[in-house]
Amino acid sequence: MKIAAIQMVSGPSVQGNLDAAGQWLAQAAAQGAELAVLPEYFCVMGFKDTDKLKIQETAGRGLIQDFLSHSARELGLWIVGGTLPMATLDASRARNSSLAYAPSGQCVARYDKIHLFRFAQGQEGYDETRVLEPGTQPVRFELASKDGHVYTIGMSVCYDLRFPELYRALKADVLLVPSAFTYTTGQAHWEVLLRARAIENLAYVVAAAQGGTHENARRTWGHSMLVDPWGQILAQQPQGAGLVMGEVLGAHLQVLRGRLPALKHCVL
Repeated sequence: MKIAAIQMVSGPSVQGNLDAAGQWLAQAAAQGAELAVLPEYFCVMGFKDTDKLKIQETAGRGLIQDFLSHSARELGLWIVGGTLPMATLDASRARNSSLAYAPSGQCVARYDKIHLFRFAQGQEGYDETRVLEPGTQPVRFELASKDGHVYTIGMSVCYDLRFPELYRALKADVLLVPSAFTYTTGQAHWEVLLRARAIENLAYVVAAAQGGTHENARRTWGHSMLVDPWGQILAQQPQGAGLVMGEVLGAHLQVLRGRLPALKHCVL
């Protein structure tokens, strides 16, 4: 099964970001991807934390959700929409939600980011708790691919990557990590954490990231990548917008987990 991780350098214009995402999704479909993953905050990287609240949507209604549903249906593609802000009962807080859409256009899963990012170093500081409410439940969904395998897809977002117990609970074949890692923390820990999560869970990891200098002057690390269960990086995009394509092998997973004898095409 071919998977695409889409790297973006999103700005404050929601429509501009959706237009850019649509172009990359179309490229992913044209190159044979069955699943495409957008980065965290693919729809907006605003100038203030509260900009997220201005575009928050309710379940099943809104410009961003309509875009994801329409794109999945028109392209015949499974799409995981990075994250978008979803409304809560508290008008001053939203959920940072990752939504999964089937090729039918139906939303089949929603994961609300559990671990909210806080970081301070010199003049650089972030605190998602100012405007976000944490989720509470791990989420996974099943994807029946054209290769005859049914893959369990585990959902997570960015800062979740530092909490291995979440990934153990998912028991997934493919772990998704849409992210907007800062340049500082990404340079230090991004690759090693992604490879660790792949190795310890014997799972593929698909990490779609923001990667560049944004209009709000924030700098993100990028390095979107696909990592196999052996911890090898199969494909990577260092910086700038781009498409990372790779292949997930169901037989490879079964060999690693002791369910099949070793096959010649499964390099361990």
